[in-house]
Amino acid sequence: MSGQPPAAPPGRARYGWIVGVVGLVVLAYILLNTLRTEGPGSTGPAAGEPLPVFAAPLVDSTLEGDANVATRADQGDAGHVPACDVDDPRALNVCTLARRGPLVLAFLTAKGGKCADELDAMQQISGRFPEVSFAAVGIKGDREDFRVLAQKHGWSFPLAQDRDGAVANLYGVAVCPTVVLARRGGTVAATLLGGVSAAQLAERVRAL
Repeated sequence: MSGQPPAAPPGRARYGWIVGVVGLVVLAYILLNTLRTEGPGSTGPAAGEPLPVFAAPLVDSTLEGDANVATRADQGDAGHVPACDVDDPRALNVCTLARRGPLVLAFLTAKGGKCADELDAMQQISGRFPEVSFAAVGIKGDREDFRVLAQKHGWSFPLAQDRDGAVANLYGVAVCPTVVLARRGGTVAATLLGGVSAAQLAERVRAL
């Protein structure tokens, strides 16, 4: 038996070359599309940026549906009216809260854990800052689980549900807990990742 490898069928080398080129083109497209994707990234909104707008159903209300994240009218699934124009007491509207004064906005999952600990810290200090709005958004999960969690921990601030994860995506939430601090008017002051103590949180809120 000869030690020479069998010759490739005619045209096979050219076919392999074409497949390789197509693969490179696809990878380049994916990379370019990724670089063009707009969003705050996994570290959340950066200081100085405007808060991404949304209005989401409060977990203890009768309002159902996904959050409105529209920035203008007739944006399809994002919303038929701009989120800031939603005037419904059953919804948490971040625009309304930001107009009132400084805002502390936390994100959590239905499992609680460290996220719940951070909301406990928010509850602990909220009475010391009556001019500051405190609020939270539950990411996906079951609405009843969020209700039970809020009752169990005694959170008095509004808690909304981000049923399809659109709000969490806008805010680039990749770590739980994520807490966004904003100045009056809706300019981000800082995004805190991974949790801080009540004392540390109070210092950051006082700086607002």
